[in-house]
Amino acid sequence: MAARPDDCFPSAMDAERVQSVRRALPTKQTVHELAQVFALLADPGRLRLTAALLHAEEMCVRDLAAATGQSTSATSHALRLLRLHHVVQVRRTGRLAHYRLADSHMRMLFDLAITHIGHVTDPRRGERNDG
Repeated sequence: MAARPDDCFPSAMDAERVQSVRRALPTKQTVHELAQVFALLADPGRLRLTAALLHAEEMCVRDLAAATGQSTSATSHALRLLRLHHVVQVRRTGRLAHYRLADSHMRMLFDLAITHIGHVTDPRRGERNDG
């Protein structure tokens, strides 16, 4: 069987490059926390809540539920998870809780992801979509 161009042979390893990459990698703890954030955002309902908050800046649970088409219970649960992972913050006014994104990083992450989606290849058509 012929070797494929993308096969990696131990005898061809670039030890200096491997060590440089190893030093540049985030810590295991940072990778773990990153995985938690991405897993949290992998849920379409939580992404809809995030998008709603990006647009409205601050909303109460009932309004977020109505805007995203989710039940109040599901919205409340999702917001609790987002709050525990420091994605959203809550401001209370009496019995009313108003949610907003914790910081501008979520906006940047969301905007970059949307830009990325606009530039990736559509696997059904085999063509590149450059927005």
